[in-house]
Amino acid sequence: MHRRQFAKTTHSYRLSHCVCVFYTEYKARNIRGFCHLYDGQEAVATGINAAITQEDSWITSYRCHCQALLRGGTVRKVIGELFGSVEGYSKSKGGSMHFYNKEHNFYGGAGIVGAQVPIGAGLAFANKYNAKPGEPMNIAVACYGDGAANQGQIWESANMASLWKLPMVFCIENNQYGMGTSIDRHSSHSDYFKMGNHIPGIRIDGMNVLAVKAGFEFIKEFCGNGNGPMYAELMTYRYHGHSMSDPGTTYRNREEIAFTRSTRDPLEFVKKTLIDAGFADADEIKQVEKQIRKQVQEEVMLAKQDPKPTLDELIKHVYAADTSIGNYEM
Repeated sequence: MHRRQFAKTTHSYRLSHCVCVFYTEYKARNIRGFCHLYDGQEAVATGINAAITQEDSWITSYRCHCQALLRGGTVRKVIGELFGSVEGYSKSKGGSMHFYNKEHNFYGGAGIVGAQVPIGAGLAFANKYNAKPGEPMNIAVACYGDGAANQGQIWESANMASLWKLPMVFCIENNQYGMGTSIDRHSSHSDYFKMGNHIPGIRIDGMNVLAVKAGFEFIKEFCGNGNGPMYAELMTYRYHGHSMSDPGTTYRNREEIAFTRSTRDPLEFVKKTLIDAGFADADEIKQVEKQIRKQVQEEVMLAKQDPKPTLDELIKHVYAADTSIGNYEM
């Protein structure tokens, strides 16, 4: 891998620091309501984004801040949405769980467990329908957690995706504990990549950004060339609880979390790989981290100065301004 190609995988640094800022601002009560953090899982989103294109469709669960950043978002707009500012990613009307960017083919941010998967199948159908004859299709990636993997709507979506050979990726981010129950206790079948029965599946180390990138390059080629859907299980881990209201230590112990951080942390893997490959030394990496912290903090301060929406905004985006085809209020 060339240095320029590897640079695409270093977005994990920015994502990780943003998650730390979200945590701090929530504790300071500047962010209210639900908030599901992504720390520990950064390699999944970063690797997927490095392998697919902006023309491919992507939809995920309510743990969606990092995907929003990778799909055209800025720190100011993402944290602005969490602050409830009018300059937020969804103009403060989505909150933590509902990010959306049609221009970059990012469709959420779904607040209901598993509900994004049927929408993902619809996106895959649209990609196949709109594909140019003789050219590879754009794929659709629907990410969901191990806690959602046994839902009926996912099985129905898999059936349709297989029946119609849709370019659909059923991407399970297996962080081991769902909302707070270990996979051994909540699923009789915990080899999630095999759940598609005759639909092929692959298991990937979700803590290794290069493994995720390589795996999804293969998946994109397979699904995009008319071979139908694929299951992908990303073995990962979340350091915090399911949400900010969950301490994350009632169903696992602190020693387990600390051990995972010390042996499998995705950020430490990137640092070590950069150094071992001769792409950077420790001082250069520290300088990059310092620059990222500074940039993130600057954007957070700008977001804090952005105004809250007025009452006039309350009824906008409820009805279409023009109901003729192709005209929507934005």
